[in-house]
Amino acid sequence: LIYKRAGINLGDNRQQLVQARLAKIIRMGKFRDFEDYFRYLKSDNSEDEIGNLIDAISTNTTYFFRESRHFDFLVESISKRIESEWKKQNHCLRIWSAACSSGEEPYTIAMIVHKLLQNHPNISVKILATDISQEILKKAKEGLYSTERLKNVPPEFANTYFKKVTKGETQMLQIADTLRSMITFSSFNLISPEYPFRHGFDYVFCRNVMIYFDGATQAHVVNNIAKHLKPGGYLLVGHSESLSALDHNLKYVQPALYRKG
Repeated sequence: LIYKRAGINLGDNRQQLVQARLAKIIRMGKFRDFEDYFRYLKSDNSEDEIGNLIDAISTNTTYFFRESRHFDFLVESISKRIESEWKKQNHCLRIWSAACSSGEEPYTIAMIVHKLLQNHPNISVKILATDISQEILKKAKEGLYSTERLKNVPPEFANTYFKKVTKGETQMLQIADTLRSMITFSSFNLISPEYPFRHGFDYVFCRNVMIYFDGATQAHVVNNIAKHLKPGGYLLVGHSESLSALDHNLKYVQPALYRKG
């Protein structure tokens, strides 16, 4: 069921992991046992409960400026394009964070892009951030983080783009409205047959997701993303991931980075 609905290939040796992760859902009392939960999942056509299931069995490891070389590349690439192809024309920079989890990736992108484009009013920005889990998207939209979660954020960004707030008795840091207004958060399943986007993307971040998919699902996702990249657009995958065994029309640039055309 997990494979059919989310493309996640657990293999035959993960039964204990699945049982341990899902036991918490059973203990919460909404379902009598695993069989009852399975029946409910089969009958539920919405993405809500399947999103909760994926949340339970996957590891939402994410943090600001994760795999920082990707963000160094983003700065370098956008800076070059500002001075060449986007210099004298209006351009809408479109970036997709394709498995945004609790928001650290799209907010990191937004910080970088906002700083880069402060003196370039001819370039607008639209960042799409998607995830299959409604619960994790709620956290991402809220944009509230503990101080420990900001340990990799450079001080200039931390001081500019976060404000201190109190939640209950806890001091938290909240993303500035300036950045939140740049991002559209939306639920989306990467194994959907077709992707419904009207406009192409300049950059797509789909990092540390392919590791959950088998070869056929990886090829499906990569080729659908490629269809929605603009010519000259880039796909960034996790540093532990490679597309070399897949059939696609993207050009290898460097490890974890591919270009269309």
